[in-house]
Order: sequence, then C-alpha cells, then structure tokens
Amino acid sequence: MLQTFNETTDPSFGPKHVPLIRQAMAAQGLDGFLVPHEDEHQNEYLPAANDRLAWATGFTGSAGAAVILRDKAAVFVDGRYTIQVRDQVDAQVFEIRDLVDGGVPAYLETATGRGQKIGYDPRLHSPDALGHLKAAAARAGCELLAVNDNPLDQAWGQARPAQPQAPVVSHPLEVSGEESSAKRARVGALVAQRGGEAAVLTAPASIAWLFNVRGGDVIRSPLPIGQAILNKDGTARLFLDPAKVTPDLPAWLGNQVSLETPADLPGALADLKGKRVVIDPAQSSAWYFETLAAAGAEVIRGEDPCALPRACKNDVEIAGTRNAHIRDGAALTRFLHWLATEGQINPPDEITAVRKLEAFRQATGVMKDLSFDTIAGTASNGALPHYRPTDRLNTKTFDGTLLLVDSGGQYLDGTTDVTRTIAIGEPSAEMCERFTLVLKGYLALARIRFPVGTTGSQLDALARMALWQHGLDYDHGTGHGVGSYLGVHEGPQRIAKAPNTVALRPGMILSNEPGYYKEGAYGIRIENLQVVTPPAPIPGGERPMLGWETLTLAPIDRRLIVVAMLSPEERAQLDTYHARVREVIGPLVEADVRTWLTEVTRPI
Repeated sequence: MLQTFNETTDPSFGPKHVPLIRQAMAAQGLDGFLVPHEDEHQNEYLPAANDRLAWATGFTGSAGAAVILRDKAAVFVDGRYTIQVRDQVDAQVFEIRDLVDGGVPAYLETATGRGQKIGYDPRLHSPDALGHLKAAAARAGCELLAVNDNPLDQAWGQARPAQPQAPVVSHPLEVSGEESSAKRARVGALVAQRGGEAAVLTAPASIAWLFNVRGGDVIRSPLPIGQAILNKDGTARLFLDPAKVTPDLPAWLGNQVSLETPADLPGALADLKGKRVVIDPAQSSAWYFETLAAAGAEVIRGEDPCALPRACKNDVEIAGTRNAHIRDGAALTRFLHWLATEGQINPPDEITAVRKLEAFRQATGVMKDLSFDTIAGTASNGALPHYRPTDRLNTKTFDGTLLLVDSGGQYLDGTTDVTRTIAIGEPSAEMCERFTLVLKGYLALARIRFPVGTTGSQLDALARMALWQHGLDYDHGTGHGVGSYLGVHEGPQRIAKAPNTVALRPGMILSNEPGYYKEGAYGIRIENLQVVTPPAPIPGGERPMLGWETLTLAPIDRRLIVVAMLSPEERAQLDTYHARVREVIGPLVEADVRTWLTEVTRPI
C-alpha cells in the first residue's frame, strides 16, 4: 500500500536492453519491432510484468510508444511528458518524438524502407491503431508482421516479474447496490439490442463491475485481470487464473457463470463460430478480432456494453462515495491543518508531505489503498502536472513557494481524487492572481446547469474562460470519470477540449480540475469530484436541467484568493461550499483542527 520513492528505471535501460531486443528480433528475421505502452488489457496503470515500454526505454509515463529498428530507435510521448522523457531515456539510443503530431505512423513512413519486416504483438495493439500503422507501413513499402513470440518478452527472459495473482474476492451488495445477475441480464439485453448474441469483455474494470468482484492485479486499482464472454441471456463464462480464485468465489458467482482458466479462452472464442459477437475495439486488442474472425464469428464493433451502465452509479454507490469523501475529507483537512501550522514553521519536502497525508488516510482504518501515487510538487516541480517525487528529485518547500498535492484513496464504498494548492509562506501577487483565475474556472463548472444530452466537451470552455481572457490555458483535460471502488480514471465520459459524444447522465462521477502551470516556477490546480444530478426544474425555466453535487469536502486556501476578482455570485458559491465543509468535517476532527477549519472557511 505505501507509496515508494525509489526509481524503478534509469537511462541505462535503453543501452542495456535494446541490444537484447535486437538479437531477439534478428532471430525472427525482423528489421524492427513496435513497443506500445498498452498491455494485453489496455490498462492505464500496468502490472510490473507488463510494463514493457519502461523496461525497453526507461520511460515510465502513462502514455507513449517506441519503435526499435536494427540501427536506430525512437520513443514517443505527448506534451505531458516532454521533460520527464529526457530525464529517463538515453537520447543516444532513442530519438525523442511527439506521440500526437504524426506519432508512430509518421515515423514508420520515414524511418523504414521497402521490403523491411516490422514485427508487432497483436495482443497489445487495438485494431483501430493497428490499421493506421499498417497504412503507414504500406506507404513506406515495409511489412507489418504479427508475432507469436514477443521478442521484447524473450529478451526480458527470466528477469521479467511474474504476472500478478492477487485473490479475486466478492464485492458485497451493500456497496455494489445491484446483484451481478441483474447486471448481467441488463447488459445482456443491451448486447441483444445491438444485434449481438454474445459480447467479449477484456477490460478489468468491466469484469470487476459486472461480476461484483474485486482484485489487486493492477497497482492502486482493485482490479482483477481476466476475460469474460457474456451471452445475451445473462449467462457468462469468466476466465481467471486458478491461483486467484478464492474458495467462496464459485458460489458467489452462481450457477449462471462458468468459471474457467485463461487456457480455455481460445477454445471458448472458437465456440462463437457463426454467432454475432460484440467487442470493443478501444478495449480489446487485435488478437481477439483476428481470433474471432478465424473462428467464423460475425464481429460487431462497439463500445464495451458495461462501460455506460458502470459509469452511471446507482443510489447505493452514490451514498457510498459520499461517505468515502467525508472520511477522506477529514483526513485531508488534518493534513492541510498540519501544513498550515507545523508546515509553515518548518516547511516540509515533497516526500515528507506525501508520507504525512498517507498517514492521515491510513489512520481512518478502512483505506484499502491509494487511488494513485500522490502527486506532490513544489516550485518548478509543481509545473509538471504528472510529477511524482522520488528520492533523487525530492525538493524542499520554502517561503514564497506553492505546494501542489493531487491525491486520493481507495475505500470499499468509494474512490477519491482531490487536488489542493497550498501557499508556503507569503505567495506572490502573480500566484494569487492566477490561482483566482483557476478558482473562477472551477466555480463556473461546479455551478453550471445544463440540458439532457450535453457532453463534457461542451462544458470544458467554462473552466478555461477566465484563464483564456488573460491569455492563459492548461494542456490537460478538465475532468475524467471516476469509478466506485474501481479505477480513478474511468470512461466513457470526460470533460476536455477533445470532442466527446458521450452525454453526461445522472450518477456519473467526474473530476473538476482546471489548472495553470508556469514552467520552471510553480503549478496550480484545484480539483473536486462531483456527481451529475437528475434533471430538475429551474424557477421560471421551461426545461428541467441536470446539475452537479460536489462530493469532495476540504478547504481551499483562501490566502491565495484575490477576493476583488470574484463576482458576488462566485463569493456566495465559495462561502456556501466552505460552510458545508465546516458543517460536515468540523465534528470529525480534533478541537485544534476544528478551530483552524472554522477560521479558514469563514465567509470571504
């Protein structure tokens, strides 16, 4: 559970490992090999055994790719990781390129030649991504070849960590709110509506949600790695490593679920011959599509049928996440009090702050895990949105700096994710101005009412408007979905500039997290989680509107707020939020913390 601060890779990984990969490539007659970040289950956070990109290059970001050719190589990252990649990867081995602007397809067109054979592992690439890669290879005159034996895995050999085998346990009705049999019947009906007779499910979050189970195969997420075939009548075949099956699991699953092993999966896919099968090209790799096609199944490409039902939390899940956020808010408030008192007298370093916050969450006695490794960045580190402190990079706060802390916990009844930016000593006027602009964006998105059918991309500009009017912006999304004791990042909903066709629906939980980052100086982000509320009338209005209920409860640092920049409506909104924090969290904390909380949440 505890967060560690050692670095699992270093720039020597490229010089050490690329020659081994090239030897394995040559043995298969390959001139190159594609290395995506994704694993067999398209996980965001990877088990150590599946973190192939990190082993090959040293780069540990959550998005990226590499191409290894006989005489050169390149690593690809997006704008979040341009600084990190140069710190972690040997530029003498890998050319560093942009993942978004052209990316791997553009590189294949220019770096490969006619007649060359470039290998790929079909278990690691989505069919859509593979289509773009094959088109680029065709333009270059080279050939993409699927491999049965991944040359990177061969090179890794016995040094590769073992696959995780965490026990798969039941997730009880008092926190799930719906029996698995009811979920399976409901999702099976959705499969039938799409013209399918069965659906192949490979996303660990869908497996966990549909069968009301949880596991521990993926770091910081209670997810079991496995696969399932769901029939339209609600019966299912679930494929799990026998080492992960607990004694009471078969009875929990019931007699409508056949519990089988991963070795049985190819035969089960072959059994779908002649059937219409729904499968998600964004969640399932090309191997599944190729195997189903070879078996004679009729493939129906479509979104994972569990994704939308999973995103719309039921009443029990919403009540649970409220409780989780109250519990978590008390722990966070104790931490913020510590920073405001002891932390101002003896400013901590980043690792000390992370450990202190983790200790407050552990003291609840019910935290199962962190929901992700805590991001804690001061000064220039705060300007890196995904920075995490390490023993080597650890930096001490000092007077006049900001400390950005993005953190969360996993509880049986809910998943939390919250960011606060705290002034250490006296902040500058510029820091306060830009913090207030971020706050105005947060408040605008938190109070908006919107009609049924609205998507997150239609709301994104609300969080950026105040920054835009000052010529400022941020380069990450404004909001992501959050699971119910599942992954801290969950689709299909999101709030971002990028177009999204998924309408926001009641019960969806999303983050609201605008920010501002001044390279080399400081970073600012304010994040609360909020749940979409059902349509309700507005006095004098003609149409009921959806809205938000804020779940996160913790004070916002008023020392960073330029009150004159806030409208009367914004001031009232902030005061109402702080009054709720004071009312709910105050009784849960010690007297000295309560006294401090009363002061920092008083009306502005």
